[in-house]
Amino acid sequence: MMKEWLNSAYSDGSGYFVSNPLPKKGETIRILLRCIRNEELKCVILRAKVNGAEQLITMNEYKEVNGLIYYSCEIRIWEDELRYQFYLVTEKEIYYYTQYRITDYVPDEIYDFCILTNYQQPEWVKKAVFYQIFPDRFYNGDPSNDVKTDEYQFQGHGTIHIEDWNMEPMDYLHSFGLDFYGGDLKGIKDKIPYLKELGVTALYINPIFRAATVHKYDCIDYFEIDEHLGGNQALAELSQVLHENGMKIVLDISINHTGSASRWFNKECIFYPESIGAYHNKDAKERSYYFINDDNSYLGWYGVESLPVLNYTSQELRDKVYRAQDSVIKKWLKEPYCIDGWRFDVADVMARNNKFQLHKEIWPEIRNSVKEEKEDAYILAEDWGDCVEHLRGNEWDATMNYFACARPIREFVGEIDLFQQRKEELQFYLSKMTADNLRNRIAQYLGKLPFTMQEVQFNMIDTHDISRLHNNVRISFEDYKTAVILYFTLPGTPSIYYGDEVGIKGRIHDVEGSRYPMPWKDGKERSKYYQLYQNLTRLKTTKDALMYGGLKFISSNDYVLVYARCSDMKTIFIIASADDMKRVVKIPYTYYGYTSCEKVTDALGAKVNWDVLNNKLNIYVPPHSSYILELN
Repeated sequence: MMKEWLNSAYSDGSGYFVSNPLPKKGETIRILLRCIRNEELKCVILRAKVNGAEQLITMNEYKEVNGLIYYSCEIRIWEDELRYQFYLVTEKEIYYYTQYRITDYVPDEIYDFCILTNYQQPEWVKKAVFYQIFPDRFYNGDPSNDVKTDEYQFQGHGTIHIEDWNMEPMDYLHSFGLDFYGGDLKGIKDKIPYLKELGVTALYINPIFRAATVHKYDCIDYFEIDEHLGGNQALAELSQVLHENGMKIVLDISINHTGSASRWFNKECIFYPESIGAYHNKDAKERSYYFINDDNSYLGWYGVESLPVLNYTSQELRDKVYRAQDSVIKKWLKEPYCIDGWRFDVADVMARNNKFQLHKEIWPEIRNSVKEEKEDAYILAEDWGDCVEHLRGNEWDATMNYFACARPIREFVGEIDLFQQRKEELQFYLSKMTADNLRNRIAQYLGKLPFTMQEVQFNMIDTHDISRLHNNVRISFEDYKTAVILYFTLPGTPSIYYGDEVGIKGRIHDVEGSRYPMPWKDGKERSKYYQLYQNLTRLKTTKDALMYGGLKFISSNDYVLVYARCSDMKTIFIIASADDMKRVVKIPYTYYGYTSCEKVTDALGAKVNWDVLNNKLNIYVPPHSSYILELN
């Protein structure tokens, strides 16, 4: 069993424990670690790798605040990253402290604390709350640009205009992705007051470039906003109004593949109205943009014929997509559009095609291109697994955090893993996930990330690609609330999928079931869902501990997870219970700089049953209850 004083040892990569978390090469920084005063700890040593060799630096007592001793040392950084761990030395033992945990044996260096040099962090993301919008299903601001029934044909099927906004979406075999409700960019602009009232500060918008289907991941023309969403001018106007209201905008794009009707590929013609025209006869040079064989067969993403894969051995393609000043990626970052970042679809497979493994070459080039245009632009990538290889400061800023957020949280409250659902042999319910398993799933992943990248990870539980958690009848509102509290209070930025805040209807057996039209006339704006999300957005955007603080797990017994988000001397405590039984949680508040505990309040307004014994706060937690606690 770990000694009590060891549980109080704490450091992280935030500005509370590193003098400059975003240093330049050649800069000297101060690193701090704190611990309760005790007789066993004789010294603290920072162990770092410098020019490939181990360096041991004895840390000195720096200050004492409310019974916490702060140890410090200085070190100069010349390399791309500084990796370090702490040795906590007693008379007879050495304990090793990494981002993952404290051990009494020499740990793997993969979990070392890590400070990046010259990292261009999009700092605004740390205090943002995102709202994800599937444009066609959000709000129809301009009915005159709606897609009409049979306006054009794609793959032998005609378009369908849905007259009734509240109609349940058809499944794919009836709609073929051609069912349009009429939501557009003006509709998003019209609802900015609603989003501001909710507390949203940034939008992530699914693809809006010219395309045949409603989801628009089959792009026809990257250089034009789809006319049925309002065209280029509508994006310029939306971006301007968002920025005037202090909000950011991130667009979704797939540069791994285009649609088969792309102006570059043009396997088939999309028959738009005459005013728009149709693409015919691709230029022969653009064949090099794809993997096309001599017999005119070609590589499609996951074998899908309508999604031909782009071939980045073509230097001309690289120029058009991201390198040239008038490239796709740069165009929309520039005036008058001025978007604040990109979400890259299927980034995990981008530029990885059997004998052409170009991803480690392409992603740094894309990053450089984006950051040259806008230094604080957000580079968000889709990857459902462990993708830390891309999160070292020179490729992505963040991933859609399925791996250490959506997947384990949904399991914790009662679902099977999202990846299990993809394979028939795996579609069974395992034993209920324990709090300890949830803790380790999150801690082992974050333990490998530099802290400045932990801060900007993109956390969510629902997206356009998965069923909505609250639509699962197995999940009670209490457990759903637990899931939402968890993803809002982990390091990173939370994202609300449109409609979750009003308990939007949906079905869980197909992806179309997660894309219902926003129910504007249901009067749910003051529902328990709305109140939950509005309160959490307020906390996320006002509490320093949630915007800038580190993460420390306190306990993970049975099915109750307890952790702290730590700023300098103000800590927020999160208790998340998926347990069927009443449990008692013990919080050693002196470890966090509190000399006493006079009052305990839940930031969401729930009544808290508590008492204090032996400098520990006892919280009596009913089954399936969760809290965000502040101490006075």
